[in-house]
Amino acid sequence: MSSDIVKGDTKDEANVVGIKVLEKNGLDVKQLVDMLIYNASVEFAAYYYFTNLRMHCTGFDGESIKGIIEDARMEDLSHFESCLSRIYELGGMLPNDANEFIAMSQTEFLQLPSINKTDVKEIIKKCLKAEQGAIVNWNKVCNVTAGKDPATYDIAKDILREEIEHESWFLELLYGRPSGHMRRKYPGERPHTKKQSRSLNF
Repeated sequence: MSSDIVKGDTKDEANVVGIKVLEKNGLDVKQLVDMLIYNASVEFAAYYYFTNLRMHCTGFDGESIKGIIEDARMEDLSHFESCLSRIYELGGMLPNDANEFIAMSQTEFLQLPSINKTDVKEIIKKCLKAEQGAIVNWNKVCNVTAGKDPATYDIAKDILREEIEHESWFLELLYGRPSGHMRRKYPGERPHTKKQSRSLNF
């Protein structure tokens, strides 16, 4: 390893080699941290809103999709947990104000349907829009980190894989488009991000 990276600066501050190697790879670390914090806010807000949406899936139609929304909901929590350590390893931190954190997600569209709060089709549409937005968000992180930051890329591509699965579930429900959907063994199984969110004991 290059000695100039290991020896660090002469100033009295931590020498973070894990960041310096990324900068040497050509990565804009601050930009990446901002992206991760934003994505974390979206995943956290989605977990909250999916909780509320799931509660309003009533009747025979609603009961049949509660399990699918529950799987997506718990895995969105896993996505939030999966990127937290990386944010701090890269020198970032979550906003101190929870209201600020939620507001930056811009996920107000996930609030309950305004006319009929138990309109199952409208609820599924909201879930689909959330998953499609998440695909775009995590694909951007993959593109930024590919070949430059393998640690963050590994997290992002695992989250992206689950978000793509979630999209396919809701597309199947709305449009009858086969998804190859196999039910999770248990809610929040998170087959791809389990190693990234070990703090969750489910």
